[in-house]
Amino acid sequence: MGELRLMKGNEALAEAVIRAGVDGYFGYPITPQSEVIEYLTAEKPEERTGMVVLQAESEIASINMLYGGGGTGKKVMTSSSSPGISLMQEGLSYIASAEIPIVLVNVVRGGPGLGDIQPAQSDYFQSTKGGGHGDYRLIVLGPSSVQEMSDFVPLAFDLAFKYRNPVMILSDGAIGQMMEKVELFEPIPRLTDKEIIERYPWATNGKPKGGERRILTSLDLDPAKMERHNWHLQKKYKEIEENEVRFEAINTEDADYVIVAYGSSARISQKAIQLLREKGIKTGLLRLITLWPFPYKQIEALVGQGIKGFLSVEMSAGQMVEDVRLAVNGKVKVEHFGRYGGMVHSPEEVMEALEQKIIGG
Repeated sequence: MGELRLMKGNEALAEAVIRAGVDGYFGYPITPQSEVIEYLTAEKPEERTGMVVLQAESEIASINMLYGGGGTGKKVMTSSSSPGISLMQEGLSYIASAEIPIVLVNVVRGGPGLGDIQPAQSDYFQSTKGGGHGDYRLIVLGPSSVQEMSDFVPLAFDLAFKYRNPVMILSDGAIGQMMEKVELFEPIPRLTDKEIIERYPWATNGKPKGGERRILTSLDLDPAKMERHNWHLQKKYKEIEENEVRFEAINTEDADYVIVAYGSSARISQKAIQLLREKGIKTGLLRLITLWPFPYKQIEALVGQGIKGFLSVEMSAGQMVEDVRLAVNGKVKVEHFGRYGGMVHSPEEVMEALEQKIIGG
């Protein structure tokens, strides 16, 4: 068993960043994720592992530092909250096109605009549908516990380097601020420069003797070449969709109804399905771990199993529900229940929503 600690979600993530062998963190403080950079600064990881921690002058600066650092094959990451992530979107599009593996964390707060500092899930569209310009995708992981805030850091880097693609950990203010017991994984050594050169032939760490120049860019003024690059990206995204869907099915085997949720909403919904079953209403939970790729085939299979209806539970006005409806394809009822602007629903509210919208609607 690894080391056990009682930690905030943001602190567990920051400790995982150090233990994951990350080379550089470039960020900017914003509530409710400021503990990440505060913890990293206090822990002095440059003395523990040689990791660089730098507060950039802005979110725009930090995402472009990731462009440069990730382009050399180093493990680099940033974290922010909703308005700060919005400022990073242009740089993210560049990074996705240049196929640079980086990790970023969004501890979502209520919006739109500056909104408030309370938890929300209203950045789902931005995270899973691109966010910036052009046809690109982020791999998006949705932690629902402090333990997953830790565990998803090495997973995110594994996926980022496997597919040379940006990965987002999409948390929220509740998961970031709550305290739970977490089992910390054993430290992963940072790669040496020699190991990076041998492992990542695409990295811009110097022109090999007699080799070709290594250029990582999102620009090509030849439309035919740009189209070929887009075809390459779309092929990669199809591969990710085939191989990297992650979810947890809870009490779905005998269910008549299924709640679809992630993050804080999934924690609340797990209590709601217990209350529903106590009333004799057989309800299951499909907890999403990857928000993209989305489990379309798994939801389609549940429809074939005889599920009578789905309730998409979100802390938003209704975003993920669109993907649930696409998966169900009109075969059974799909409804949305959400609170937004930083308000959090209760298990009783979720239970009542399923009874009223799905069973009695």
